[in-house]
Parts: sequence; C-alpha cells; structure tokens
Amino acid sequence: MPGPSHTGAVTRSTLRQQIADALRDEVLAGRLQPGQEFTVKEIAEQYGVSATPVREALVDLSAQGLLEADHHRGFRVHEYSVDDFRGMVEARSLVIGGMFLAVEGARRGGPDPDAPRVAAALAGVRRRGEEAQRAAAAGDLTVLIGYDLRYWRELAVLFGNPYLADFLHRLRVQSWVCTVQHLRRLSDLRGALWSGHTELVDALARHDAPAARALIDAYNAHSLALIERIARR
Repeated sequence: MPGPSHTGAVTRSTLRQQIADALRDEVLAGRLQPGQEFTVKEIAEQYGVSATPVREALVDLSAQGLLEADHHRGFRVHEYSVDDFRGMVEARSLVIGGMFLAVEGARRGGPDPDAPRVAAALAGVRRRGEEAQRAAAAGDLTVLIGYDLRYWRELAVLFGNPYLADFLHRLRVQSWVCTVQHLRRLSDLRGALWSGHTELVDALARHDAPAARALIDAYNAHSLALIERIARR
C-alpha cells in the first residue's frame, strides 16, 4: 500500500518561497514603496494563487523585517531609518569578521584559498564581483543588487559556517531594502556605489585579512556617508 503523498505540501512550500522572492524583488526594485499597504487577497489575485501560500510568504517577509503586519489592514512595506541602517552595518560587520577569522585560521583547518576546490569557488565569486562592479559603475541598481547578494552569499558560504552565511544574507537583503528607499531618490547613481568586490576577493585569496578588513571598513564608511547625505536632502 503506497504511503501518503507529500506533493501538495512541497508544491505549496515552493509556491510560498516563489511569492516571497517575487515580493522581495518588488521591494528591492522600488515598485513596492515604503509604507505601501496591501492585503493577502490583493496579492493572491495579482499572482493568481490561493490565499494560503500568500499569507505564509507575507508572514515570512514580516519575520525578515521587510514587511509589517497590521491585523486590520493587512501588510505594509517596512520603512527603515538611517539609524536602522547604522545598526545593520554594525551587525553585518560582526558577521563578516568571522569570515576573516577563517582566513587567518586557514592553516589550522579553515578553508585554504590555495586549495583547488576553494580557488575554483573563489574564481566564481570573483566573476560575480566583476558583474557587480560593472553594474555599480553604470549606476544600474537592480543588476547590482542581484549580483551583490549572490557574491556575498557565495563568499560567506566559502569562508563562514552555513548558519552565519544565512544570517549575513538576511542582513544584506535588509540592508538593500533600507538603502534602495534612499538610493531610488537619486536620478544618476553612476560612480556613487561601492565597487570593491574584486579587491576583496583578491585580498582573501592572498590570505591578507588586514587588507580585507580595511576594504570592509572603507565600504561601510562609504555606504553610511552616502545614505546620510541622501537623507539630509
């Protein structure tokens, strides 16, 4: 006698993730604005699906800090302040610090950038960084975000444990959600965005943790200064 089928649960779980990813991309693209409200029914009708996976996706995004739940009105896009961004930068710096410990401890069993498997993975991360830099130079925020998230996720998986990698990814998504609310106000972003991705990969490949730390410090200072300057306007 065949066992119970899990197809329905798997399909719903996949749909839930697809909806969450699509809505996250809408927020990152600026098509869902800070404070904008919507209901489960509206999103379900927009995507032509049932309410259950939509509600689950919205709850997931609320848990990640991208949305706020209002029991009477539904959900709305969370609006972040400059102080929020400062806190995110501080938090992600602490997580990234763990990556540098892995570099410094390569000879004690950590990931060795000279090992063939790690070197190949670093080359893939570097290609992601090159694309991110091109997008930053062109001021193409949407393309930059896509490559930047992949870049950091792959880098964190390589040099950190998977739990820290997941946490850093969530922080970086939150950081981008926060920053796009400010960056979308500028008509031309060419040359305004950080583009040190390949330099950072090269520093890690050289086992040069001090240089990597200096690049991250410069990145954080640049990001904070840019957002504070825009907010003052």
